[in-house]
Amino acid sequence: MVSKLVEVKNEAGLHARPASVLVKAASRFKSEFTIKMYGYSVNGKSILGVMTLAAEHGAEMELIFDGEDEEEALATVAELFENKFQNQQL
Repeated sequence: MVSKLVEVKNEAGLHARPASVLVKAASRFKSEFTIKMYGYSVNGKSILGVMTLAAEHGAEMELIFDGEDEEEALATVAELFENKFQNQQL
């Protein structure tokens, strides 16, 4: 299991488009993906789960991957946050 704290850097927060990009990227990997924020845990491969977090600009969340490709999955998803979900081709 690997994890990393990330910050939502895009101004509009984790609204529908970036949430969709996040779920699509995470779903490419076999590892289980959990997002923890404000005491809640959601399945990071579920668009409804991600949307329920209503993560605004500046929110911090913990990304947790567990499985055979966890390192690559974490690096890929963390990069989305770092790049504000811009110019991602998945």
